[in-house]
Amino acid sequence: MFSDRQPRKFLEPAVLSRLAGVPLLARRPMVGSVSGRHSSPHRGSSVEFAEYRKYVPGDDLRRLDWRAFGRSDRFYVKEYEADTNLRLCLVLDTSGSMAYGSTKAGGAAVHQPLAKIDYARRICGTLGYLAGQQGDAVGIACAAAGVVRTLPPRRSPAHLRLVFDVLEEAKPQGTTGLCQVLHELAETTRQRALVVIVSDLFIDPDGLIGAFGHLKFRRHDVAVFHLFDPQETAFAFQRPTRFLDLEGGGAIFADPIEIADRYQRALAAYLERLRQLVLESGIDYQRVLTDEPYEQVLARFLVGRAMARGLR
Repeated sequence: MFSDRQPRKFLEPAVLSRLAGVPLLARRPMVGSVSGRHSSPHRGSSVEFAEYRKYVPGDDLRRLDWRAFGRSDRFYVKEYEADTNLRLCLVLDTSGSMAYGSTKAGGAAVHQPLAKIDYARRICGTLGYLAGQQGDAVGIACAAAGVVRTLPPRRSPAHLRLVFDVLEEAKPQGTTGLCQVLHELAETTRQRALVVIVSDLFIDPDGLIGAFGHLKFRRHDVAVFHLFDPQETAFAFQRPTRFLDLEGGGAIFADPIEIADRYQRALAAYLERLRQLVLESGIDYQRVLTDEPYEQVLARFLVGRAMARGLR
């Protein structure tokens, strides 16, 4: 059982307890070093039957199927899917735009939007904790213009505490170089992993095509939590406003009423291109508004994977 001596704002015990009943599963076979709950591309011992193959000298005689022999007069061996552990690689966007967080009018809403970086911490921290509890390796990479900090996936409570330290110390600043970071991770993460990207994706969607394709080519399972502040989608500003580029691009003073239509058209085109990219690449994509309770977002994510794989 993992215990962290230091309290973490992004870890809520009640949420962790409620989500602990649903496993974090990979959609692709994983290659690990110990037995676990995830499918492996190799054959081994498990309760999940995979296939028959012809007997060859040296095979374990206990795996012979005598019923198949009675029907065919040939020796066949039962093979089962091996179970292994998972490598969870968290990719946290720490570019300047992740610092944004609006406040609803009146400030008395039940679920106030969090700053995107704080919401991302909760997503990453909770997934990291759940993976650690089921014996999986957890690592993290913070991405801005490049890789800011990185810890490779490892299986130990001490290492998980280091991952939480990185989450706690992450500060959003600088420009976005997420695509280059994903290419670098695809090359440096040698064994198959579940790569979970938490970002506002403030980049040209066309740049993501190659990055996602590179990760898929390396046989990684890719999931993306795409964060939006509600104000970014509603654009409900009512009076002239100074819009500041948090990634260093300067500021614009504009009347929202005059630019709202153009903004919404540009947003719709961006989301449509992203939708096409998701369909083409087959990644696990979650669009998230930061005023939605993150527990609901993660429950939907975990249950969707469990249903796709089938609970054992």
